Amino acid sequence: MKTSTDRILTTHTGSLPRPKPLVDLILRREKGEAIAPPAFESEVVKAVDDVVARQVAAGIDVVSDGEMSKPSYTTYIRHRVTGIEMDPRAAEKGHDIMIGRDMLAHPDFARERRGFSSVSFPGCVGELRYTDRSALDRDLAHLKAAAAKSKPAEVFMTAPSPGILTRFIINLHYPTEEAYVAALADVLKVEYRAIVEAGFVLQIDAPDLGSARNNQYRHLSDDEFRSKIAERNIAALNSAIEGLPADRMRLHICWGNYEGPHTHDLPVTKIIDIAFKARVQAFSIEAANPRHDHEWEDLKAIKIPDDRILIPGVIDSTTNFVEHPRLVAQRIGRYAEVIDRERLIAGVDCGFGTAVRTEPMVADSIVWAKLSALSEGAAIASKKLWG
Repeated sequence: MKTSTDRILTTHTGSLPRPKPLVDLILRREKGEAIAPPAFESEVVKAVDDVVARQVAAGIDVVSDGEMSKPSYTTYIRHRVTGIEMDPRAAEKGHDIMIGRDMLAHPDFARERRGFSSVSFPGCVGELRYTDRSALDRDLAHLKAAAAKSKPAEVFMTAPSPGILTRFIINLHYPTEEAYVAALADVLKVEYRAIVEAGFVLQIDAPDLGSARNNQYRHLSDDEFRSKIAERNIAALNSAIEGLPADRMRLHICWGNYEGPHTHDLPVTKIIDIAFKARVQAFSIEAANPRHDHEWEDLKAIKIPDDRILIPGVIDSTTNFVEHPRLVAQRIGRYAEVIDRERLIAGVDCGFGTAVRTEPMVADSIVWAKLSALSEGAAIASKKLWG
């Protein structure tokens, strides 16, 4: 994984705005309409080429394909793994899982909140098997070709953790959640290995370590969540990434990518010790979210292992405010007190398009203004940190 000895590198969390023609095709496909594969791939190729070039132009060092081909960072798996289908039972259960404790505490806010996405919840209705790599291989090829043209410093691709899929692909088949997590870990090995072998950094998206405490497991205590869920999910993840080099992987933890109260979020100090058990080198965390912006002080008191890299979010992903570059630099400076500057990468709290929506939370042009502010802020911070 690329680091720097003379400046702060920049990255983000994966998903970026998709062009409207591609959004329309994805939504039609998710509703069951027949979409001609050549037409879909043609739009994806154009979108990936453009989004990689725009990231480089905005000054982002470590770029992704923006998840252009995917309906969401989790549910795209249903197009690659057998045993997953759209099922009305899944939609009903999925709605309940999405209700967080902060929503229950603020029902007036919950009533006004727009839906998570325009894509429904699929269900696991049979044994999971990764039987067709064609979509995965196309995504890898498109990103490789785009990177060859734009020449970013480094490239990453996202894939979900086994634990988070239990929240977005509802289990209607396996006898226990433990059996389901194990099955998910087994099929995800295919994606994880393919991404690393393609020469990309693998980012594993694991909101199950943060956000899931507030909603999916809201009936548990913090200690029960840590011991029963977080420990189990990290063990499953480590099984899935066994044999892959740690320095080619990073883990993203978030508390739910929405503008809301977040008054029941699990503090980072209650999960980071378990997260560090994941056999990956870098950890991406929400740090610009107003409920977590203060936690650099808590992390400062924790010994971060010497072989780990920290990627704090210094840009918010849910509002249309564009952070001032000086604020970005200040946030980076705080984290330079937490970890060696050479092991610090500036990131974004979460994705800007984690699920396809007809009305995105952040306007497309503002996303790019935010990424430019990230780059400008990192330059300011680098000058202060290195002189």
